[in-house]
Amino acid sequence: MAKDNIILIKTYDFAVEIVRLCRLITAERKEYVLSKQLLRSGTSIGANAEEGAGGFTKKDFRAKMSIAYKEARESSYWLRLMRDTKLISEDEFNNIHPKCEEILKILFSIIKNSK
Repeated sequence: MAKDNIILIKTYDFAVEIVRLCRLITAERKEYVLSKQLLRSGTSIGANAEEGAGGFTKKDFRAKMSIAYKEARESSYWLRLMRDTKLISEDEFNNIHPKCEEILKILFSIIKNSK
């Protein structure tokens, strides 16, 4: 991973936090369905950004970044749902959700500027 590629760094770090949070949810709170949804979308953001960074064409790059953006929106949804249903605490939510929002803003900017 390039040291100066901020979206790859942020999405990887976010994926690590998502894995840790989902482990906690399944181990301590015995919730498996929603945590699996969050695990899939939260780790998919970085995987798609990584694929986009290795894309051979501008169209391929933009398509993968668009998928990453959609996965980030989905992750935001699952996090809000988990907070509102008390599967995660307000503190847990406030620790991770702003990072998701930041990733959304960066991805939106990347997509907008790649036209």
